[in-house]
Amino acid sequence: MSRQIVLDTETTGLDPKQGHRIIEIGCVELVNRRLTGNNYHQYIQPEREIDEGAQQVHGITPEFLQDKPKFNDIIIDLKNYLDGAELIIHNAPFDVGFLNAEFALQGEEHGSINDICTVTDTLVMARKKHPGQKNNLDALCKRYDVNNTQRELHGALLDAELLADVYLFMTGGQVGLLLDSSAASGDDESGNGEQQISRIEGSLKVILASTEEYAAHEMILDKMKDRCVWRR
Repeated sequence: MSRQIVLDTETTGLDPKQGHRIIEIGCVELVNRRLTGNNYHQYIQPEREIDEGAQQVHGITPEFLQDKPKFNDIIIDLKNYLDGAELIIHNAPFDVGFLNAEFALQGEEHGSINDICTVTDTLVMARKKHPGQKNNLDALCKRYDVNNTQRELHGALLDAELLADVYLFMTGGQVGLLLDSSAASGDDESGNGEQQISRIEGSLKVILASTEEYAAHEMILDKMKDRCVWRR
């Protein structure tokens, strides 16, 4: 079974080495290239101020985060969710750098992201596939006809959902956002993004053409004359 997690974060600023922290994590799960709906989303109290420039990007305020859990409160659940997956991240060094910094603040025993996951950077993929072009998320949504009209501000879960669609298009297949339980369990082992339609038990109602419809069909065939494969 191939399990991938499309991940995005929002932060208090640009550099964890300057003490900036994660304030939102959004994750979208893919199993055998199918979106399962088993997503992870969490706002986090960063225990510090948020840069004004960062607030203009994501719109998250300190007041909104006052009652949210701290990273130490969610780290175990987050690691359990991510464990063993391939992370799909746009500009991965940014998010991975912040995650590793958060892990380090909680203690050496938590190690790093690379101890529990592999990481694929879709920005690197996009630059190879579309050299010399804009390859930010908005540009990729436009290129692959992914609807991002609701993205007035950055948001971790929304951006992860958009990136999941972009990633599937960019790598050769696309499915709907929510799938049934058979899709989530990965019944299709081909991994090609195609959704199988389950067989319906019982008999199907057969609707026959009426006399008028049959006569109209014959008239069309008459007009086709020798080109009609139905009468060969």
